[in-house]
Amino acid sequence: MSIDDSQVARLVVERKLCTANELELVRAEHKELVDKGKRLSLAELLITHGYITHSQHKRLNLAMEEDSMYRPAQQIPGFQVLSKVGQGAMAVVFKAKQLSLDRVVAIKVLPKRLSESREFVDRFYREGKAAARLNHANIVQAYDVGESGGYHYFVMEFIDGKTVYDLLSEGKPMREKDAVQMLIQCAKALHHAHEQGLIHRDVKPKNLMLTRGNDVKLADMGLAREVDDFATATAEAGRAYGTPYYISPEQIRGEINIDARADIYGLGATFYHMVTGRVPFDGTTPSAVMHKHLKEPLIPPDHLNPSLTAGVGEIIEVMLAKDRTDRYPTMTEVIADLEAVAAGEPPYMARKKYDHKLLESLAKGDKLVDKAAELAAATPTAPAISIQWVIGLGVLLLISILINLMMYLRG
Repeated sequence: MSIDDSQVARLVVERKLCTANELELVRAEHKELVDKGKRLSLAELLITHGYITHSQHKRLNLAMEEDSMYRPAQQIPGFQVLSKVGQGAMAVVFKAKQLSLDRVVAIKVLPKRLSESREFVDRFYREGKAAARLNHANIVQAYDVGESGGYHYFVMEFIDGKTVYDLLSEGKPMREKDAVQMLIQCAKALHHAHEQGLIHRDVKPKNLMLTRGNDVKLADMGLAREVDDFATATAEAGRAYGTPYYISPEQIRGEINIDARADIYGLGATFYHMVTGRVPFDGTTPSAVMHKHLKEPLIPPDHLNPSLTAGVGEIIEVMLAKDRTDRYPTMTEVIADLEAVAAGEPPYMARKKYDHKLLESLAKGDKLVDKAAELAAATPTAPAISIQWVIGLGVLLLISILINLMMYLRG
């Protein structure tokens, strides 16, 4: 968008790029040139006289675009816009005061170009309604949703803090202890959503907000859907909804029967990023990244961050299983293992999953994987646990020998 001469005149004086008197002289000269048939903008003449540079002119254009985004928010009755706090592809977010209750809120406004699309408007209202159904300390609270002056808006709790993505922007891993505590809070928020029949479908660092007290607030229900909403699921079939770096394989395939385990995968991918400083799979294009989610083996997180405890590595690997039947069945089990690791205990649910797969492997006559020995050696509890592992592995070996012997005799 190119700004007109009157807007340029106002901005250059407001920003002290030139004085009001200097501006009047340039405007008088500009009028004479235009009267003589010269096609010249006021901005170009200001650049010629050295009052502004080309880069400053670009910034003035950006400033006017930003100003134009304030207008729809200013038109919402009962709210006073204080500042712009964020902008994405789908909406602009403002900090505002709700006058009736004298409280600070966040207002998400759908841009005009998207307001003309029924699909985007419907999705916007679905987000508001989904968020309104949730009432949890670790979820951003929804207050209102509506339309004013042709613009659609969503009023919600204002979080004065950062996102997990902001903390990861330097490419460094977080401390394991901090990451585990944040994950517990987010898992509890998702568990609450799942209990209400909703799946988030876009769990990622940008959607995990942190208050100044380091409490986690799950945000952005823009892709949330009811588990049993068959009509929407059918309409979306075959399309991948989610963020490529954190999306589950079943979402990539556009499956209809998406459930809570998709959020477990997204949270696992987020956890991986938090403790390694890297996303689970990277690539030059979104499709390349998603292909890796489907086909490429995961680099164990402790290979990237050797300081990680075995328990955290086990939890992440179970959460990021490509086959959802190999993941935790619900967030209840995820929370149990995270709290166990936080207390210095092994993740029993993850190891139960591992033991089951190991038994299947032995029943097929396969060799024991080295991982079993690693896990037994890495168990951070008393020797009694290690002895139990040795006994358990011995029993599994005996079962394997008996099965192979029976198959041999039948042959």
